[in-house]
Amino acid sequence: MKTNLFDYRERDNLIFNLSGLSKLICFICMSVAVMLSYDIRYILFVTVLSLLFFRISELRFGQIRLMLIYVAIFLAINFILTFLFSPLYGTELYGTRHDLLRITSRYVITQEQLLYQVTKTCKYLSMVPLGMLFLLTTNPSEFAASLNRAFVPYKVCCVLSLTLRYFPDIIRDYHSISLAQQSRGLDFSKKEKLFTRVKNMFNVLLPLILSTLDRVTVVSNAMDLRGFGKEKKRTWYVAKPLVGKDIAAIALGIAILAGSIYMTNVVNGSRFWNPFIA
Repeated sequence: MKTNLFDYRERDNLIFNLSGLSKLICFICMSVAVMLSYDIRYILFVTVLSLLFFRISELRFGQIRLMLIYVAIFLAINFILTFLFSPLYGTELYGTRHDLLRITSRYVITQEQLLYQVTKTCKYLSMVPLGMLFLLTTNPSEFAASLNRAFVPYKVCCVLSLTLRYFPDIIRDYHSISLAQQSRGLDFSKKEKLFTRVKNMFNVLLPLILSTLDRVTVVSNAMDLRGFGKEKKRTWYVAKPLVGKDIAAIALGIAILAGSIYMTNVVNGSRFWNPFIA
């Protein structure tokens, strides 16, 4: 069976068995630690940790392959545009200039600019396994319970939970409708002209939108009939209590965040690691 993006599948290992609240706190701490620092050494350290956790979780590469493709395209475009619009911004940040390659009088590849852009790319890249790890190892209902325990209104939590639950359903419906339309003679291959392919795509999107709206109506009516939103608080069936391993995960997340703050304020004296100053 094909594994879809955001399709939660229960597994028995350390990462899956953690409470959603502890994973949420750890995810936030590690994300803030990466966003706060421009020290590529610390960013790579956090990236290696997140990849290690991804390996422990036993998730399949196919579950994040599509996301990695989108991220790779975004990073490539961002890397090129950053150089095109600010080719010497790195020299302004670090206060020195070491030329590597002169293309024109304006576009010069410098060590400072290269370090800045590589660091920024690593910052974005390190967030992918963190985000995917949290989303794919947390039951949507437990995710909602975790957010609610973090003082997020439970109505918002339920909406997010339902959204995550229906992503796999929408993807499956899209494939089913697409195959049904192709069996009726619609061609989505490169053999057809671009305008024809776009026109044929609407024959898939329209029934997909209608079926999604119908599902939303059914769910909203069912929630109204059960009195959803009547009370200010609610209980959660799948909420997990915090145990020793959850406390350890939270402590690890806080330690990583504290390490980033220490590197920024004490070791580097700023958000940027400057190896060009002797």
